[in-house]
Amino acid sequence: MFRVVVRRLLIGVAGIAALFGVAWIVVTFRDLQGSTGGGGALDVPPLPEIRAKAAVVEVPDSLLGYSRALRFRTLTPAEAIAIPGFIDVLGEPAIHKPAVHVVATSEGQSFSYLVLRPFGEKRGDVLNGYRLGRWPSERYIMARNYYNPDGFVEVTEENASLALSAHFTLGDFVTHDQRDRWPKYVVLEEKLLDKLELILQELNARGIPTRKVVVLSGFRAPYYNDRGVGEGMARGSRHQFGDAADIIIDDNGDGRMDDLNRNGRSDLGDTAPIAVALNRVEARQKGLEGGLGTYTAMGPSGPFVHIDVRGTSARWESGWWRREAKAK
Repeated sequence: MFRVVVRRLLIGVAGIAALFGVAWIVVTFRDLQGSTGGGGALDVPPLPEIRAKAAVVEVPDSLLGYSRALRFRTLTPAEAIAIPGFIDVLGEPAIHKPAVHVVATSEGQSFSYLVLRPFGEKRGDVLNGYRLGRWPSERYIMARNYYNPDGFVEVTEENASLALSAHFTLGDFVTHDQRDRWPKYVVLEEKLLDKLELILQELNARGIPTRKVVVLSGFRAPYYNDRGVGEGMARGSRHQFGDAADIIIDDNGDGRMDDLNRNGRSDLGDTAPIAVALNRVEARQKGLEGGLGTYTAMGPSGPFVHIDVRGTSARWESGWWRREAKAK
């Protein structure tokens, strides 16, 4: 008798549960019909709607530089917060993780926000297995423009080809050592690339083609720079601060400085047109003042030019080329 009562109770509970289940299905179906505006397929909002907003992160015109050829900006966490839409689109964690965030300018061109790895993460000479060395202000009392950099751009095999401007890529500025070690780290100043692009624009306006520019030396980590002291590298070299580059113009692709002064050979005179262009740029754009050094051949690439944006004018050119540049 007891078993019969229990069986009937279980059947009753199962029946009630089935009724509730049917009712839930009916209500849910009606709700879904209402969300579609009538019968037909469900109109599920596309998930990529949020991803599409990645192209909406604002790129102020000022970040394109005087040249309007810049395609990157390095960011500390505080600077990332100040970029309109950065956190809304990428989320707050994005300001803390070194990464490359590619967005679009109002002109439809790609632009990269490079979140830096903080300088404070360096342990002694090393950051994440990559040897950097110690900056001058870690060892000596230095002036403000020799203070430690805020942080480092993390360079991987995948992002080394990232375009920083019309003529330059991220890989152009990597220190020439530890070739098999990844990731690598560089310090970069936007003002340097802006100045380089303005100089190239000036040369083009004077009929000198500059489709290919070779960076012989961009960022030099202190460890690497110290090894070359006495061989043309200064202990306080601006290359350690990401605002200097040694370049040649190699439009014909032969690996040597082009005959820019058109005297029929590659010699120190080919640095004069670059010096002229640089002086004109500095005269027009205050805030891009810096160094200019001209060098005779120190390798197969021939003569080359050092350019930096240290903030004050400095010249170490060969005497008569300097007079010629000033005269023009």
